[in-house]
Amino acid sequence: MTAFANPGDHFRDYASRLASVLGGFDWTPVEALGHDLRAAWSSGAQVFFAGNGGSAGNAVHLANDFLYALSKQAGSGLRVHGLPANQAVITSLANDEGYDKVFSLQLAVMARKGDILIVFSGSGNSPNILRALEEAKRIGMKSYAVLGFSGGKAKAMADVPIHLALDDMQIAEDFQLIMGHMLMQWLSQYRDEVAAELAGRS
Repeated sequence: MTAFANPGDHFRDYASRLASVLGGFDWTPVEALGHDLRAAWSSGAQVFFAGNGGSAGNAVHLANDFLYALSKQAGSGLRVHGLPANQAVITSLANDEGYDKVFSLQLAVMARKGDILIVFSGSGNSPNILRALEEAKRIGMKSYAVLGFSGGKAKAMADVPIHLALDDMQIAEDFQLIMGHMLMQWLSQYRDEVAAELAGRS
């Protein structure tokens, strides 16, 4: 990252770097995630988001978007969970079982075979993210890992890694949210179709 005395120069450089990353990215694994989310929406499979720090904030933000903002119709959103959202659960599991298990133990209770796990991690080496990927495999979930830097251990553990090979945590976190919003907008074209499918099964 280049140092700039003028903040405006830094802002323009940041915007240029972000645009370059997005413009040159191979969107193939994100396309796969889009199709899997569309199928989960129709079938009623659950989707779980997990992350730490800023990535936790993005996980909870996108859980909101896919639950309500995507559907705008009562009962027709994705069955989605932000695993970092419940402070009582997070702190009790961290205190009693260890912070490395705060996501995996939630999955052990709530997730089922055929559900989807989406983890956000800059390094790809956070122990609680790796545990969550292990638990997803044990349950029979499909896992996606949105990663920065080298991708870490999570890159090999996830069923589908979405790897932004860039040593910049802020742009990695920007990418998580931008990707989620892209998926939400793409999925929104299926609102009426999915609502009809769900109504037909009720």
